[in-house]
Amino acid sequence: MSDFEELRQKLIDFRNERDWEQFHNPKDLAIAISIEANELLEVFLWKDFKEAKTEKVKEELADILAFCILLADKYNLNVRDLVLDKIQKNAEKYPVEKAKGTAKKYTEL
Repeated sequence: MSDFEELRQKLIDFRNERDWEQFHNPKDLAIAISIEANELLEVFLWKDFKEAKTEKVKEELADILAFCILLADKYNLNVRDLVLDKIQKNAEKYPVEKAKGTAKKYTEL
């Protein structure tokens, strides 16, 4: 069992032991991801990023990742494959010779 599969299974077990799957439909998982992402943003609000408390960043990032894994599971998506596919798509939209060192959107390159 891969580390990622072990992590996914621990999340599923944790959820199922508490009978929370009934609340984890795709819509609510997507909403939870958004809410947790905003809680992560709050860690940085009105501060230089160096002032953000690492422990709080870890906590909020863990929440986001957990909900992302659970949402991917709902659609039987392989997280490794979908991230690799997205990297490939981004490589096509942002070729190194045009994108290196710039934050411009691909439509502006």
